[in-house]
Amino acid sequence: MKASFRPRALAAFFFGAMALNIAHADTPSVIGKTTLVAAIVPNYPPFEYKDPATDKLMGFDVDLGEAIAAKLGVKLQWEETGFDQMMSALTTNRVDVILSGMTDLPSRREAVNFLDYVTGGPQFYTVKARAGEFKSTDALCGKTVGASRRTSWPDDITKWSNENCVKAGKKPVNVTGTNGSADARVQLRQGRLDAAVQGGETLPYQNSVEENAYVAIGKPFLSQYNGIGMAKGNAALNTGLTTALNQLIADGTYQKILVKWGLQEHAVKKAVIDANN
Repeated sequence: MKASFRPRALAAFFFGAMALNIAHADTPSVIGKTTLVAAIVPNYPPFEYKDPATDKLMGFDVDLGEAIAAKLGVKLQWEETGFDQMMSALTTNRVDVILSGMTDLPSRREAVNFLDYVTGGPQFYTVKARAGEFKSTDALCGKTVGASRRTSWPDDITKWSNENCVKAGKKPVNVTGTNGSADARVQLRQGRLDAAVQGGETLPYQNSVEENAYVAIGKPFLSQYNGIGMAKGNAALNTGLTTALNQLIADGTYQKILVKWGLQEHAVKKAVIDANN
C-alpha cells in the first residue's frame, strides 16, 4: 500500500509545484505586468548600439534596462523603432517605456513623463586636425555646424548663435541638420562641416573607437538630462521604475554600469521624474 501511495503522492507534489511556479510566473509585478516593453534605437553609443560581430544589443541603456527589469522581477523586451516613432509608440501603448538616450525636454513632457537617470548636454567639437582653428567657442561664429535634425540640437545651436554671435555683431553660425550624429561625423571628416554637436557624454566613447579623432570645443553649452520616457497615465509604472532605479543607485549597481561605459561623471544622485521642473 505504501509502495502504491508514494508515486501518486510524489506526482501530486510535483504537479502542484509546477502549477505554483506557473502561477507565480504569470502574476503581475508591481508595475502591473510580467514583461516590460522598451523602445530603443541602437545607433547612439555608448548608450545603445549593436555589436558588429554578433548583432547583439549593447550599451549603458541596455545594461541599465536589464538591471531595472531584474529589480522589478519582470522580463524585458526590446522593441527597435525609429526615433521619430518612439513617442507615439509610448502614447499608444505599443511600448511601456522609452529607454534610448532621449533628452528630457519641456516640449516632450506634454505627452510623457521622464525619469531622469544621467546628466549631459550638447557639445561642440571638430576633427583633431582643425583643433587650432577653434581655441574657443567664439571661433564658431560664421562657421557651418551640423547636428542631428531629429534632436533639439539644431535649434539649440541657433539660440546659442543668437546669444553669442549675432548679439556680438558677428556672423551667425550656419546650422545644418544631419541624418543623425553618425552622419554629422561623416560630413565633418569630409570637410562639409566645420564643427558638429552631439552629447558631450558620448564624445569620449567615440574617441575611444576612432583613435581620438575629435576634440571638444569648449564645454557643453547646455545642461540637460537623459530620461526614461513613461506614459503619464500609468502611475504604477512610474512609481515602480522610480523605486527600482533608486534601489540600483543605493546598492551600487547603477554606479558599476556607469563605470563600465565610462559615464560615471554623468551620474545622478537620485532618480527623479522631470528633474529640472
